[in-house]
Amino acid sequence: TGFGKDRSGRVRSVEVTVDGRALSVTTDAVVNATGVWADRVAALDESDPPPALRPAKGVHLTVPWHEVRNDVAVVLPVPGDDRSVFVVPWGDLAYIGTTDTDYDGPLDDPPCSPADVAYLLGAVNAALTTRITESDVVGTWAGLRPLVADPAVTARTADLSRRHHVHRSGAGVVTVTGGKLTTYRDMAAAAVDEVVHHVLGAGVVDRIRRRSRTRHLRLLGADGWDDVVAEARDLASLPPDTVRHLADRYGSEARTVIAMADADPALAEPLVPGLPYLRAEALYGARYEMAGSVDDVLSRRTRARLLARDDSARVAPEVAALIGAELGWDRAEQERQVADYRASVTAERQAAHLPEVALEAVLGA
Repeated sequence: TGFGKDRSGRVRSVEVTVDGRALSVTTDAVVNATGVWADRVAALDESDPPPALRPAKGVHLTVPWHEVRNDVAVVLPVPGDDRSVFVVPWGDLAYIGTTDTDYDGPLDDPPCSPADVAYLLGAVNAALTTRITESDVVGTWAGLRPLVADPAVTARTADLSRRHHVHRSGAGVVTVTGGKLTTYRDMAAAAVDEVVHHVLGAGVVDRIRRRSRTRHLRLLGADGWDDVVAEARDLASLPPDTVRHLADRYGSEARTVIAMADADPALAEPLVPGLPYLRAEALYGARYEMAGSVDDVLSRRTRARLLARDDSARVAPEVAALIGAELGWDRAEQERQVADYRASVTAERQAAHLPEVALEAVLGA
């Protein structure tokens, strides 16, 4: 909600609100890596603002794989537009995307519009001998790219650079904008260099950079992933394909999910029928991954909402009961969680003017 500064104007604390409580966090440095909200956070500093952002909306659709039948990801040119879209297989499903359009609406919940659906279906149908319709769309998602505005580019956001930009204000707030998820480490390194420069001085940046070990550290779960896959038949009562699914999602941490499913056969059941996620994964999300809501589990810890929007809403009560026991929810809180999730799914579907679609119906076609 704000920054606390010393007499020289340097930021020394951050004022935040957590669960309704106002807290002051003392710090030597602040990194503003808030994506499309970066302008708002930088404005709290009110000195040397970084270049303004130009949010670009990107939308994807999920459809049954048998409608496209591509064994690898393909790139399709969009007829009448100097752009391309991807079609990527995802098990029994495939997703199509992405769009790239200017966006000036609320940042918290960018919608997938009927125009977005028509654009993507038009692009893929131009390359197919069959025809995919709105009744085949089982999931949608939309996001915003925090692109840095360029006065020389006044037309499409697709023409804006995807390079990241790191800016340090006079008060010491380091703001990271632009960039792509695939270059996250390069962005992080540039931001940390600015923090070290600010806190310790320019003379030590190169020395600390040479000592950094992060370039060679594996991500959590990477060590031992191959052992989990190799031992799939011996690790658990779960089918080898299920163990491979868990290994691909959690790496060596899959052993914990497997142990949970072995200890309670009910947790080895599907979280959403037709999708590969186990009930154990929902409990793992609440216990080990800070999932605090039904939406956290179905939209983010798993991708059930992206793959089967309406089916995920149907199982919301079971998910609420499962993680509610872990999180200490009473029945009223469980019911509130279910109502909130279902309302969000309904609003998402209605914004795109899409019909309610059951996964079983389209996969059985």
